[in-house]
Order: sequence, then C-alpha cells, then structure tokens
Amino acid sequence: MPKTDDDPQNRPDRPEWLAWALLAAFLLFTAFGGLWLEPAPQGQPVAYSEIKRMIREGEIASVTLQEHEIVATRRGSDPAAPEYVNAVTPAQNDPELLPLLEAQGVEITAEAPAEGSLLAYMLPWIVLLGFYLWLQRRMMGSLMGGMGPTRGGLLSGRFAKPQKPARRVTFDDVAGQDQAKREVSELIDFLREPDRFHRLGAEVPHGVLLMGPPGTGKTLMAKALAGEADVPFFSTSGSEFIEIFVGVGAGRVRAMFEAARKAAPSVIFIDELDSIGRTRGTGLGGGHDEREQTLNQILAELDGFAEREAVVVLAATNRPDVLDPALLRPGRFDRHVTLNLPDKAARRAILDIHARKLPLADTADLDLMAAGTPGFSGADLKNLLNEAAIAAARRGAALIERADLNEARDKVMMGTVRTLAIRPDEHRRLAVHEAGHTVAAYFLPDADPLYKVTIIPRGHTLGGTHMLSESERHTEDEAYLRAQLVILLAGRAAERLLIGTVSSGADDDIRRATSMARAMVARWGMSDTLGPIDLRRSEDHPFLGQAIAQPRDHADATAALVDKEVMALLKQAEDDATALLSAHRAGIEALIAELEARETLDFDEIRRLLDPAGSTAPRPAPPEDPARVPRVGPERH
Repeated sequence: MPKTDDDPQNRPDRPEWLAWALLAAFLLFTAFGGLWLEPAPQGQPVAYSEIKRMIREGEIASVTLQEHEIVATRRGSDPAAPEYVNAVTPAQNDPELLPLLEAQGVEITAEAPAEGSLLAYMLPWIVLLGFYLWLQRRMMGSLMGGMGPTRGGLLSGRFAKPQKPARRVTFDDVAGQDQAKREVSELIDFLREPDRFHRLGAEVPHGVLLMGPPGTGKTLMAKALAGEADVPFFSTSGSEFIEIFVGVGAGRVRAMFEAARKAAPSVIFIDELDSIGRTRGTGLGGGHDEREQTLNQILAELDGFAEREAVVVLAATNRPDVLDPALLRPGRFDRHVTLNLPDKAARRAILDIHARKLPLADTADLDLMAAGTPGFSGADLKNLLNEAAIAAARRGAALIERADLNEARDKVMMGTVRTLAIRPDEHRRLAVHEAGHTVAAYFLPDADPLYKVTIIPRGHTLGGTHMLSESERHTEDEAYLRAQLVILLAGRAAERLLIGTVSSGADDDIRRATSMARAMVARWGMSDTLGPIDLRRSEDHPFLGQAIAQPRDHADATAALVDKEVMALLKQAEDDATALLSAHRAGIEALIAELEARETLDFDEIRRLLDPAGSTAPRPAPPEDPARVPRVGPERH
C-alpha cells in the first residue's frame, strides 16, 4: 500500500523555528503595535500653556483639534507642515480655549476620532490564539504519541518506527555469554525462514525474557539477534510507556506492536520490563492505574500474535521475582534466558572486544585483568579500559600500560585517591588495623592468597588488604568461611592487642562478619546446635545480591538461639585472630613499621617481613598479577 502524508511514518516534521517565529512576531506586535495603529505625532511638541500664549499674542494662524492633540500652525508657515503639537485633551476640558481662538481669528479645524481597522485590533489575538492551539496540539501529540496513526503526535513516529543503529550488531560483538547466545540464536532461523517452521507446524516462542545482573549485555543480546537476522528492531524501555494520563501507555504498546506486525519479520525489545510488569493489584489505582493498563495491553498483544506472524518479543529485567505470573506463563514470555556474570575466559573475550581500538603496550596485560576481576560485568570491564585510556592520556603516553590498567582497576573498585590530613596516631592505627588483616590472610591455610596491602585513602576507604582468588568460587566450604571471619576480625584484634583500644574503623568488618556468620547459621546449616534448617530473616535478590525482608516464621526462642550461635561464631573468630597475631607479634610489628613508612606493600615485601626464613610455604599467588579483586577490605572508616 503506498504511503501518504497522513502516515505518521511519512509525515514531515513541523519546523521548530516556525513556532518561535510566530511567538516572537506576536510579542513585537504587542510591544510596538501602537507605533503604526496610532497616527504619528506632527510638529514640535510644546506645553499647553505655551500654545495658549502663542494664540493670545497672535502667532498662531490655524489649529486642528484632534481627539487627544492640538496641532498648531504659525502665521506665515506652510499649513501642510504644522510646527507645534500638544498632546492634551483639548477644548472640552478647557472652556477658555475656543473663545480665545475665535477672538484671535485663528482658523479652527476639528477632526473626528480615527477608527482603527478591525483586523488591526484583532490581529494580536488571532496570532495568540493560533499559537496557543498549535502548542496545545503539539503537547497532546507528545502525550498521546503512541495512540496509533490516527491520533498522530510527535512521539508516534518513534514508537512506530524501527531503530536504525549506527552499525550492525552481531553475535561477534557479544562475548562471554555462550549459553545465552545458543538459546537466542535458535530464533534467527525462524526470523530468516519462518515458512520452514510453519510447514512442520512448529511455533517458535514469541516471548523471550532475558534475565541477569545489570551490565551483563541483555540489550546488546537483543540488538545482536536483530542484527544477525537482519530484521527491523523496535526498542523501548518499560518506563517510556508510563504517562500521567491513563491509556497513553496502552496506546503506545498498540502502536509499536502494530508497526512490528507490518514490518514482520521483526524484533521488539522492551528494556526494564519490571517497571511495568510488576504483579498486578499492588498499585494505588485499584487495578485501573496506568501501569496496570499498560501491562494488560502487553499481555493482550502477546496473546494476539497469529501463528504465522514472525515477530519475536524480547524483554530484559534484573528483577524477575517481581514480575506478574501472567507474563511468564506459556504463550507469553515462556522462554527464560539467564545472562550470568562472566567467568575468567569470558572476561578475557570481553576485554578483547572492548580493546580492539585501544593502543595497548602489551595485550598479555588483558590476561592479568581477566584473572583479577571476578564479579565484573561486561559494562564494568568496558569502564575499566576506558579509565585506563584516560589515565594514559593524562600522562601524555602513546600506549596504555600495565600501570594504567592497575590504576583504573583500583579506581573502579575503590574510587579515586584522596588527599587527607590524617593525624599521626590515626595513621598508626590504620597501619595496625591493615597489618592485622594481612597477617591473618598470610598464615591461614584456607584463605585466599595475598596480593598487597595499602593504607592510601581511596573513595570511601582509608586502606585495604587485597587478596587473590585462585579460581572462580561457586560454593564456599565451612573452613573457608571460618577463615574469612578470622581475617575480617583480625584488624580489630590487632588494634586491641597492639594499641589497647578499638576504633570505629572496624565498622564494615563487623557488618560483613555478622552477615556471613548469620548466613552460616540460619541458611547454610553450619551450626551443630540448630542443624540444617532455614531460619533466614530475608531473601537475597536473585541477581543484585540485596536482602529482601520477609516476615519471620519461627519462634522467638529459635531466633534467640540463632543470635547466640552467631555471637559464638564471631567470638571464636576474634579469639582465633588474637591468638594468631600474638604468635606472630614480631612479624606484625615489622610489617606495621614498613607500612607506615611506605603505605603500600606487595606480596614479596609482605613475605620478606612476615617470614624471612621462608618457613611457611607460600600459596600460589603470582606477584606479577596486578589485578585481582580483594576478598577482604578495603576497610571503610
């Protein structure tokens, strides 16, 4: 069907400057309209008393009485070019004027009040009304933009038009999500050759839900699917459907799905689905608010796909736990694809993609970055390389070196180096605190290997003990967790042992140790007294790691027993830390002195101070590895 000018996708945009030009013209007309609506003054303005004096002395030959002026002409002058004018109300307000003029024989002419053109008086209001109607139409068009081609609007084109990316995105641009790519790539053949599936009666899922932590590439995966299949790509965010007027979001949903059907085969992508897809009945509108209206329309559109319509709807969320069950049933978003945080090999592949156009001094540095950034998402890794490039540019270097990558990693994880005026006693306490963590991490056999210790302030931290994770940990055994408790509380134990008092610097240590001990007792069954029973007070978020409070469903006596077991674990860990530090007091004092002097020590220097004779066999911790995530610290003070 040929497109017409009524088609929102073919309608030319109204020029923005036209509205402002009309408004400017109206303001100028209002301000200066009187200059051409009123007759221009004639002659030289003089005082009214001067006019009467000149009349009495016979200097005036003729006058013209107008509505608000007296125009006078001197004797011997050209009557067509009057010399004097006075802007006052004439004869009707001065009964002496007319007799005076008659007595002096002055020729008197009276002019009727000028009648302005009706158009001249109405023109400003016509311009104002036209501008108001245009502006109202524009605003309503923006709000009702998604209500379909018949209702128009400035935003209708955006919802009814596929996106045109600057470059084609394919699966080669997605690294570290091999399992997710395999699941999504099954849809490519359906989009390319839908008839091949229809002949066999196969129906490919129309709804695919991409789940995973922020920054794992959910949006990139959707773009890659559309790019691989080379089909139109409609993309929006769930929050863009929501407006103050009920029904606008539902209209925008209809417009987008209708445009996708016309452009089939095509892909629709809805980011942040949880913003509109939350369980219904929880809003303030009694089930009739704008969000629920929009959700109902999405459900209806998903159900309305015909068997032969090659339209795939992808949606992304990091909160699948709050989605309405109706969205997840078969026939709607019935295929769930999880994008996890990348492992070491995946991180290396992601770094390769983002480093394609970066001048690296040694690409082997990316191996060290990949090994030392467990828990980083693809977005985090991209940001790390960008910060490294900025650091190199700040130095005026031509290549990005390992030192730039190290600085970028520390900056991303802990913040920028701060310049603080720390008192000498605080400086020593900070060194004692971090030395306590370091000694415990070095000598405990179940702890992760050390990398370095620092007391240089960064971001919200005053220092940190960095440890190396030997491999990706998917589960943590009890021995490892108990070692972590000892390391967390070793800083506080060192302060008490060597200074005699404790400080607020252990705040974050105590919080983390308490959370870990409570999980060991109430979730993981690591208490002989309570055994394997779930007594948690909150449920962890599936991707963000945040605790979601839940009502307690066990007795007060049981809760008190949990608290008792948690306190016993923490007290035992602190006692173990104190005993370990006491056994290596000479080494810790040497470490404190060196740390106060140099502020940062690497693994080789730590080993030289704590174990000069080499009696303790070091665990594998390559000192040249510059980029592992610290398991303990940085400390928050």
